[in-house]
Amino acid sequence: MWSGRQGRLRPVGCVVEELRCRRREREAALRKARREQQLVSKRLLRDDVLEEVEGGCVAKILGEAEIQQFLRLAQRGTEEKERERALVSLRRGLQHPETQQTFIWLEGSIRTLVGLLTSSQALLQLEAARCLHELSHSEQSAVAEACLPATSYLLTYLSGHSSDFIELCLYTLGNLIVESEAVRRQLLPQGIVPALAACIQSPHLTVLEALGYALSQLLQAKEAPEMIIPSVLGSILPQHILRLLQPGPKLNLGVAVEFAWCLHYIICSQVNNALLIYHGGLSTLGLLLLDMAAAVQRTEDAGLELLACPVLRCLSNLLTEAAVEVGGGPNQLDDERVVAALFILLQFFLQKQPSLLPEGLWLLNNLTANSSSFCTSLLSMDLIEPLLQLLPVSNVVLTVLCNVAEKGPAYCQHLWPGPLLPCLMGMLASSDTEGVGQSLELLQLLFLYRPEVSFGPGTPVLRPLVSPWPLSFPSYLQSLLWAWQAYVDSRSEIPASCWEGTLLNRGGLTCKAVGIKCWVTGTQVLSPFLSCPQAVEAFLQQSGLQVLEKHQEEAQLQDRVHALQKTALHR
Repeated sequence: MWSGRQGRLRPVGCVVEELRCRRREREAALRKARREQQLVSKRLLRDDVLEEVEGGCVAKILGEAEIQQFLRLAQRGTEEKERERALVSLRRGLQHPETQQTFIWLEGSIRTLVGLLTSSQALLQLEAARCLHELSHSEQSAVAEACLPATSYLLTYLSGHSSDFIELCLYTLGNLIVESEAVRRQLLPQGIVPALAACIQSPHLTVLEALGYALSQLLQAKEAPEMIIPSVLGSILPQHILRLLQPGPKLNLGVAVEFAWCLHYIICSQVNNALLIYHGGLSTLGLLLLDMAAAVQRTEDAGLELLACPVLRCLSNLLTEAAVEVGGGPNQLDDERVVAALFILLQFFLQKQPSLLPEGLWLLNNLTANSSSFCTSLLSMDLIEPLLQLLPVSNVVLTVLCNVAEKGPAYCQHLWPGPLLPCLMGMLASSDTEGVGQSLELLQLLFLYRPEVSFGPGTPVLRPLVSPWPLSFPSYLQSLLWAWQAYVDSRSEIPASCWEGTLLNRGGLTCKAVGIKCWVTGTQVLSPFLSCPQAVEAFLQQSGLQVLEKHQEEAQLQDRVHALQKTALHR
């Protein structure tokens, strides 16, 4: 952080850039960990009315003979009702893992079931599909792979007319997709992406929700970034996903939750996020965030947090894209109401769903990282104190404050004075190495961005040096020369008048300083980089140096501790 020459400060811009790079590297590691979190699950779709009707029957484990008997009756029974009852009994038996294992190893069983799936009789076809659905819910990959002969038929039926049957096929496909790579390898050339794209314009909410589930399962595959997501982005799916996430009276919570997760997996792949931004992804998600904040003020709907998590992640990750940095366009997120809405949600999470607080803080971090306007909103709405109340939840609070501080002196002046210093002192006294490290970086920014000094009219007012520590005059003069050198390093042009020799007077001792012009008022000397800022004064008054000594021997913190000590003491 500092150059090898003793007492010579590096230019402020270099130090700030180094702090920024350190935080960005830490954030990149966190983003990678978050992207690897998967939401693998399976859904079991069972008809509530059917369950009530069959409530008196206890499903039992079936043996080979019973399975063969039910398949024979379903295939060759004399009456349709008898055939249907046989499939119902088989379906109930398939709820047991033991029956599933027996079924898939029984020769001809899957072939018979697929034959019934293609039956011209709708009720038999529906019951056969329900049997496949029970098999798809198995936790054993061998069961899913045994269902491979049925996948092409399930895809074909997605273009049918029965919304109930389409819904069942979608959930079955979703379960099979997540379980087996072999299933996915077969489905891709069979055209699963175009088939799913054809379903997204369905007027039935149950179909849309099932479609969102199946698509999200497909997008989570390890091969998705190379083999699946490019096809998805090349289809009509992205535009329609964003349409289904637009706030308004037609927004359905269940549908929105499923497609928000789909969008999350697409964004995490980083295949072509610029396309999503081009289609209005940022603005749509920003408006949805405003809508959610308004909703939590109206109701305590417990389902809202299900949507909040993927929406917050989508916004956070899109904001890291290089395309977002090109501001000014209609597709950028420039609505400062987002900050207010986010704090409303953070308050809601604090009371109802604390596990979502880190997600909200992560979004706030990405909002403030490259945007002065969002940092200004944070200050103008007096949100620093509410933000500090969340410090026990996550150290991301400190990263957000660093984002604000690095915007320059004006922002640091708004951060200080206030409740910030007591919080930082408390964090420095803790054993949380990461929190201590970020606190040191924040203090370093506050000290570096003190009000700048100069030597003539129209420049900031100089402050008198009030030395808080004993300093002999030779040491004082040496420090002055070091400080002047740092000042010269950080300025491109120095007024010629600043190089006149001037007498310095301190405690009756007179010495000539060459190359530095200072104004003398009694024993108080006004000089560049030796004016003691409020931040440093307050830090020293609260025994800040003593607190820093506690961390001097910690390998991860040594550099930052020494840097901050030098900044505070002007060494």
